[in-house]
Amino acid sequence: MELIAYFWEQEDAETVAARLDGDVRRGRFHGEDDDEDHPWVVVLRDVDRSELDDLLTEHDGWLETTAEDAAVTPPPLPSEPRRFKTT
Repeated sequence: MELIAYFWEQEDAETVAARLDGDVRRGRFHGEDDDEDHPWVVVLRDVDRSELDDLLTEHDGWLETTAEDAAVTPPPLPSEPRRFKTT
C-alpha cells in the first residue's frame, strides 16, 4: 500500500523519508502560483502506520486522504417523525 505524506518544510520531509525509506518530491496544490507555497511530498510504501503517525505529529505533516478514508457512514435516519409534545 502506498501512502503520501505532506510537509511544509523540506528538512521535515527528508527526515521522515530517511527514517521510513520514502521518496521526497515537491507537491503542488491546484491554483498555487508561487513555488514556495507548495508542500513537500513523501511517497511511502509498506510502512508501520503507528510510527508514521508519530513522525507526522512530530514534524507537522499530514496524509493525503483517499476516497475510502473519507467515506463515512452517516447515522441511520429516523423511521418516524419525533413528537415533542403529547396533547
